[in-house]
Amino acid sequence: MKKWFSFLLCLNVVFTAFASTVDTLVVHSKSMNKSIKNVVILPDSYQQKGKKYNVVYMLHGAGGDYKSWLSKTPEIKKYADDYDVVLVCPDGGKTSWYFDSPMDNSMRYETYISKELVAQIDKSYATVPAAQNRAITGLSMGGHGALYLAFKHPDIWGTAASMSGGVDIRPFPLRWDIAKRLGSYAEYKDNWENNTVINLVHLLNDKSLKLLFDCGVDDFFYDANKRLHHKLLERNIPHDYIERPGGHTNAYWSNSLPYHFLFFNTYFQNAKK
Repeated sequence: MKKWFSFLLCLNVVFTAFASTVDTLVVHSKSMNKSIKNVVILPDSYQQKGKKYNVVYMLHGAGGDYKSWLSKTPEIKKYADDYDVVLVCPDGGKTSWYFDSPMDNSMRYETYISKELVAQIDKSYATVPAAQNRAITGLSMGGHGALYLAFKHPDIWGTAASMSGGVDIRPFPLRWDIAKRLGSYAEYKDNWENNTVINLVHLLNDKSLKLLFDCGVDDFFYDANKRLHHKLLERNIPHDYIERPGGHTNAYWSNSLPYHFLFFNTYFQNAKK
């Protein structure tokens, strides 16, 4: 019995040593004067001495928080292991839309994620602190956020993706607290025009940012994603675009994840050459 118990104990140690690790990193945001929690998932190889890792940032949707990705799609831990990357799931506030709000100084999530969080991740973990070693993706509000942040900060992220992203917020002037972040569309139209992804395509003139986005044909954001796709085609900006059956659901996003990680992995591998 003792030998059998010892065997089980050793087996447990082995599985623990070779499984992704989930951390909660608390980062103090100077721009918002508050501390923010973030999930960080480390791959099973993380303990290898001297190794540096690529990082994938994953943004949650409206109403979510830093735990949303892990609770709704726990398979992301396997992707961290399979692709040997560090995953970072920030808390972006329930409805921040990842803007630096011109109406509310307590909502400066563009600055927080693109500057404060990235700097702290590179300080706290064994990462490669370069754009070609960082990716960002998200769903719904987070899909908007991922493209918004990457379009505006190509020096931070080399590749970006979105699933079911709200890439044009203008058709939804009364939804998801966007008016609280930007002011009402009727009074502050410029804020809306200047902070919606589909109007930021002009920032991609150097065409270096590698892009993937997808949306289900039954999704209320489908029309906006299709229009973004056509706008990128018109401007000859390289990108991968996928549309398939599905709505604004967890099942759709779980199905999207393998494509996003494969896309990022291909990018990271090519960046090495």
